[in-house]
Amino acid sequence: MKKRVMLITLFLFLIFTISFAISQDQTTEDEKVDKAYECLENKVEGECSSLSPEEKIFSLLAINECKTEVLEDSLNEECWPSSNCKLKTTAQAVLALDNSNSDTTKAEEWLSTQNKTPVSINWFLEIESPVETTCTLSYSSSSHSVNIGEDKKISDNAGSCLTLAQSDYWLRISPSCYGEEFEISCDQTFLTTLLFKETTSSTIQISEKTSSAAAGGTTTEKVDSFCFAEGNSCDYEGSLWASMVLDSAGKDVSSYLPYLIIFADENQRFLPDAFLHLITANKEYRTSLLSKQKSNKWWQESGDKFYDTALALSPFQQENLQEKIDTKSWLLDFQDSEGCWEGNVRNTAFLLSSIWPRSFSGSNGNGVDGLPDCENAGFFCMSRSGCGGEGGDILSEFDCSSAVLSCCSVPLSQETCSEINGEICSSNEACTGNLISASNSQNCCVQGSCETRTPQEPSECELNNGFCSPLGCNPGEEEVFYSCDFTGDSCCIIKIGEEDGKSYAWVWVLLLLIIFVVAGIIFRDKLRDFWMKLKSGRRPRPGGRPFDRPSPGLTPPLRRPTMHPRPVQRRILPPARRPIPRPKKEKSSRELEDVLKKLKEMGK
Repeated sequence: MKKRVMLITLFLFLIFTISFAISQDQTTEDEKVDKAYECLENKVEGECSSLSPEEKIFSLLAINECKTEVLEDSLNEECWPSSNCKLKTTAQAVLALDNSNSDTTKAEEWLSTQNKTPVSINWFLEIESPVETTCTLSYSSSSHSVNIGEDKKISDNAGSCLTLAQSDYWLRISPSCYGEEFEISCDQTFLTTLLFKETTSSTIQISEKTSSAAAGGTTTEKVDSFCFAEGNSCDYEGSLWASMVLDSAGKDVSSYLPYLIIFADENQRFLPDAFLHLITANKEYRTSLLSKQKSNKWWQESGDKFYDTALALSPFQQENLQEKIDTKSWLLDFQDSEGCWEGNVRNTAFLLSSIWPRSFSGSNGNGVDGLPDCENAGFFCMSRSGCGGEGGDILSEFDCSSAVLSCCSVPLSQETCSEINGEICSSNEACTGNLISASNSQNCCVQGSCETRTPQEPSECELNNGFCSPLGCNPGEEEVFYSCDFTGDSCCIIKIGEEDGKSYAWVWVLLLLIIFVVAGIIFRDKLRDFWMKLKSGRRPRPGGRPFDRPSPGLTPPLRRPTMHPRPVQRRILPPARRPIPRPKKEKSSRELEDVLKKLKEMGK
């Protein structure tokens, strides 16, 4: 009966220990995010003067701290830092200060004046008509006549500003005539547009603006192309930040887009797709940006995966994409013991403001300067271009928690798989390209195709005790760089040790210790006899107890006489002593209570 009680107690204690360990691990997302905010506040509050300018700016953006110090770092509140004004730092400061309801007019004006015309872009004028036509091109108080044949070729130059190019199909605009306004009129229906390309590239970009007119009508074209410059040179990263910030403030930045688009390929380390998607809401930039996610967890183009991940997810703050869900899971598993990410103030603040933004100003935290929250009012937060593309109106009387998004009257529609030129793979197929979130929570295969999974032999991943996953590795798993049968798959192995913060090795050690202790209590009599045998150095007889003195209080067992070929002298047994009574049940209960008390202390 006593052993049964002991086993039941052990079983209940094991259940309690395992449940406690699991409950400790199943912290909710909100609790982990709260811990991250608490960590950031602990590192920032009272320490603003010792932070770098960038750390102050992102702390202001995330938790509304260091506002005074950010303003003190400026040159007359126009540009940052005061010692050497930079486009990127100034744009970031404008974003943070505007989000905290500060007047940023002077800084926005400073940004707008830091522009120049990039000289490494070639511009062309295209004139098209379904039939042969004669056109007049007017500029600088002069007019020039050209013919456009049935083969679409242009007959002559149109003055010094417009010369034949591209096998006479277009007119090249001289750099000295950038900013000149060209009026075009034809005697047949026609359309005009501008094209541009980088000087040494063969890739032609078409302007988003296309004009058309009936016979005798007039269209107007003008090269209006700028970059943001530091000194005498265009600064690409600074142009990205300045364009995004001014666009979110309602300024027209279309004249900066050609420069940003042309030089995007050679500046991928700055993740231009994130900025261009925010500014244009173009689905191609969205698809390209999502396809750059690494291991279904993070982005890493500049070398800093936390900074790049925060930047990449900035356009999707109000979207519940699978890519975002996977990233959030990875980030929350990768928090340090304090709740930050590698103790980095800037990255922690940027991640929180980008993925888990909070309104910290206004009445009851509902919005900046007391403005009601956009989504609580039933509206939708998105980029200005996204709202315009959906046919909605910007509602300035409502606030979004995100610094780069505006309140829109209509929701944002998500593209279908066919709209992003992809296909949906079946369960027995793998995507050789990239899996991108499309409408209806579908994973769409783009930049590749769906292929049937028909591996003939184990992959390199499987030969090394891993397994291949088309959707990346889950928490508790680690991606390793062994190849799989399909290029889009990730090779995953179960994490060992404490790297992911979820090791239960201590639980099993504790359980084994508990089992040994309880087993020792249950079988203490046998263990005591075994210990006495070891001390005496005698070996036990086969099938019986050792020839040893009886344990105190125990009557020696009766043994059958052994047959020998010759008489053996009988051993005279000592007179039997009165057995010592066994311990009372109350003492056993006290021992059990002491053991359970020690086990509880071990489990704390």
